[in-house]
Amino acid sequence: MDSIEIVLAMLLAVVASAYLVRVLPVSLPLPLVQIGLGAAIAGYTGHGVQLDPGLFFLLFLPPLLFLDGWRIPKSGLFRDKGIILELAFGLVVFTVVGAGFLIHWLIPAMPLPVAFALAAIVSPTDPVAVGSIASRAPIPKRLMHILEGESLLNDASGLVCFRFAVAAAMTGTFSLTQASLTFVWLVGGGIAAGVGVTLLVTWAQRWLFRHFGEPSGSPILVNLLIPFGAYLAAEHTHASGILAAVSAGVTMSYVELSGQVMAATRIQRSAVWDTVQFALNGVMFVLLGEQLPDILHGARVSLDQSGHLNPWWLVLYAFSISFGLLALRFIWVWTTLRITLYRKDRRGEAAPRPPLRLLLATSLAGVRGAITLAGVMTLPLALPSGAPFPARDLTIFLASTVILISLVLASVALPRLLAGMEFPEEPAEQLEEDLARREAASAAIAAVERAQMEQLQGGLDADMYPEAAARVIALYQHRLDSTAAIDDEDVARFRKLAAAERVLRLAALQAERRTIFNLARHEHISDEISRKLVREIDLVEARHKH
Repeated sequence: MDSIEIVLAMLLAVVASAYLVRVLPVSLPLPLVQIGLGAAIAGYTGHGVQLDPGLFFLLFLPPLLFLDGWRIPKSGLFRDKGIILELAFGLVVFTVVGAGFLIHWLIPAMPLPVAFALAAIVSPTDPVAVGSIASRAPIPKRLMHILEGESLLNDASGLVCFRFAVAAAMTGTFSLTQASLTFVWLVGGGIAAGVGVTLLVTWAQRWLFRHFGEPSGSPILVNLLIPFGAYLAAEHTHASGILAAVSAGVTMSYVELSGQVMAATRIQRSAVWDTVQFALNGVMFVLLGEQLPDILHGARVSLDQSGHLNPWWLVLYAFSISFGLLALRFIWVWTTLRITLYRKDRRGEAAPRPPLRLLLATSLAGVRGAITLAGVMTLPLALPSGAPFPARDLTIFLASTVILISLVLASVALPRLLAGMEFPEEPAEQLEEDLARREAASAAIAAVERAQMEQLQGGLDADMYPEAAARVIALYQHRLDSTAAIDDEDVARFRKLAAAERVLRLAALQAERRTIFNLARHEHISDEISRKLVREIDLVEARHKH
């Protein structure tokens, strides 16, 4: 099968997976269904796709990480920044050290630097897989935000540890000072590249639109290219392209609060990004399934590298490493929680004790995915001396099986673990939304009154505007006073008032949108609520403009 036909088959598998997951008698998470379809494609063609890790990182990761950074609730990200940083950096280092020694103890034939490399590449979690499983389990919103924030940042820390472990395996030396300095540059340079590229592109785009107008479709295409630009800029300066893509997305969410993008563009762009996200996420897991033939072929070589002849040893290693990672994650989560509670008790703050089931769920939710697969494929084929890289096939096989085991384990155990648990509502979110709706309604009423006066002064259908303004104001007054009643108008009268009402409605919608953006800029409401309300306004405006 030609390359183009394979790509089309993979896209068709992604479409089919969305329907299969609904009709299968057994409830399975979407990633597992996509992996199965990928394996079926590889079985039909007789071989898996030759995965180029560099191309994989460039094509798939920047847009997905950019979108995750853009859409993740910033209020939750900064509110729980301490917990997220502990998981994204502290837990990664703890996992690399703990799992590295565990792997070397289990498989003495695997050199310690290679064991650390395997531990490092299985340390990052996958937000796509977690999100898919979370849709079938009642994970609390706050915990989901923490898991999303962790997965955005631990990719960089895990890959940095992986890079230094591979360098130690290649050269036989390791410098903690050099590693620390490089890590600082990777993080700082990556964040700077993402922020800089996003601000530069959006400034240039606005300047061009202001002087030459806005071509149809151009803003969306530019928006799609920003993550690739940020990623490549960081990689060319030897910084972290992954963090660049994430920081570009976070920056884009703040740029959006300026409100300078047209409503129609926002609606179309959202649909395009939803399609891109669905396609790329799906293709990643289909690709993982298509690697299974090569992985199984490498398992035969792995037997010799492990020093055993019985294939069941490979199964034992895979499950031992998977449960070891789960235990290390639970130990870290439990310990850091105890330290946090102890500090709050010392300060006299009341802190609720989360149930044990929630701690276990946090540990199970650390699902591995695309980053692990792509990263482990970058292992060198040979050492500088020309000798084969030690235990390369074994490392790839174990990393791949850890991905599959973590997916299956989480999809089976997580819904059952959280079943029946009741979590308190997030009252702050509802209060913020109520505040935004009240402020927007008040601003809309003021805008309608201003627009009415402007139209009356212009003498255009002056007799229609007072009544049209009353109708529009009544709609917004209904938000402020739930008991307000809006009188129905007959069809003929409605048509006479439609033109005047349209002008006033558009003025009110623009005022609503400006108010919501202003509330979000000053952090009176979260960006998640801001996006929700602005989308509602955009859809209403699009309806009235057509």
